[in-house]
Amino acid sequence: MATRSTLLQQKTFAFLDIETTGGNPQRDRITEIGIRFWRAGEVVGEWQTLLNPEARISGFIERLTGITNAMVADAPLFADIADKLEQQLQGKVFVAHNARFDYGFIKSEFRRLGRPFSAKVLCTVRLSRALYPEHSRHNMDALIARHNLPAVERHRAMGDVAAMLAFFEHARAEHGPEAINNAIRKLLQRQSTPSNVPAELFAGLPHGPGVYRFYGDNDVLLYVGKSTNIAQRVASHFSGDHQSSRGLRLSESLRRVEFTETAGELGALLLELKQIKTLNPLYNRRSRAAKQLASLVLEEGAGGYLQARIDRSLQPDQLGQYYGLFRSKRDAQTAIRGIAGKNDLCGKLLGLEPAGPGPCFQRSLGRCKGACEGAEDSTRYNLRMQIAFHALRLKTWPWPGAVGLVEENPDTGRTDILVICNWIHIATLHAEQELENFEPGREPVTFDLDSYKLLVKALLGRDRKQYRIIELPALVQPAVLMP
Repeated sequence: MATRSTLLQQKTFAFLDIETTGGNPQRDRITEIGIRFWRAGEVVGEWQTLLNPEARISGFIERLTGITNAMVADAPLFADIADKLEQQLQGKVFVAHNARFDYGFIKSEFRRLGRPFSAKVLCTVRLSRALYPEHSRHNMDALIARHNLPAVERHRAMGDVAAMLAFFEHARAEHGPEAINNAIRKLLQRQSTPSNVPAELFAGLPHGPGVYRFYGDNDVLLYVGKSTNIAQRVASHFSGDHQSSRGLRLSESLRRVEFTETAGELGALLLELKQIKTLNPLYNRRSRAAKQLASLVLEEGAGGYLQARIDRSLQPDQLGQYYGLFRSKRDAQTAIRGIAGKNDLCGKLLGLEPAGPGPCFQRSLGRCKGACEGAEDSTRYNLRMQIAFHALRLKTWPWPGAVGLVEENPDTGRTDILVICNWIHIATLHAEQELENFEPGREPVTFDLDSYKLLVKALLGRDRKQYRIIELPALVQPAVLMP
């Protein structure tokens, strides 16, 4: 194994760059690979090839790289050069600028062939950041200008390899072999993190539960997540190769990380949902706030038959009279159709067909037992309706007023008291003494579908005994907004 003073002498570094048809490793393909091998202070070889990506190169990419569809038409496929490439890289340090991009594409190409690929990876963006922390920009154009490196053919594989190696040689001459050796050793041992974020930023992350937030340029909020171990979860975002353009964009956009600790997982889940819905981070697609919730009401109509009505004016303190929570009227209608089909219920009474004389359409198909024309007894029909919709019935709040759900963390000594009423998380306090004078804010609180599901599971599910509940019947309830 190399000693501290001989890493640069004993390792061969493969400076590699690729050109691609786009930025998504799952969809896009490699069009060119260039490699220059460096060992003990000198270049010991190089290898390059164009590749047929088996896909059309867009006009934009043609103009950017100069690689045209005609140029790659007769080039080898990646499968044709895979054995040679693997042999060329075996046992060497894989060096690239923003290495997660190049390394991710190489792994994806091997994965398409059903073959694993791995290597020790050195990112020259990270190396520049480690050696020149006083500078904020470390892209290739910035390095060329800052260090007065020789001009190269940018966005061609061997041109970018030449620029990368010129920076490496410049830094080695300016800082000395020992400093470069030590910096590289630390980077090779360090857990993978985005190249444009200082590794020290991750060192302060806690190992307990809470919510973390990723920010990009101009402090734009990129992503909100939660975990029972913030440090471990944040690291997991960057410990593997990105499989999508979304993952690559998030990594490349990241500039800083913030976190909020909680005592337990439920508090973290509720906070994550609240921040996703109120702060609208760019990369959170799930759990966005619904524009207007809908539910179903079963009410007796003409002839004593139960009918289903879609209702958008829910009352959180009377949820037991509603069936299901839906993000749109369309979702509610889809649920009704499914229930009707499985239980031979009347389409007219369920609002799926216009009201009027005569049987419903389902009756003519033998899928309705005749409630629409009085052929089925109303008592029997209503019982079948109640059974069919029973699983959707919402849970009535089981306390006379608000409660404080206590989460305690013995490892950190932190206590959170989640103040909840009618399945709405009102506030989080940190000591029982705070409950004595607590008054909800004047701003209305919003009933939330995802929070409702979480709280029902926590307070009525099998794990409810892990929480201590403090009843707060005298607490003045804040006004409630329904989405």
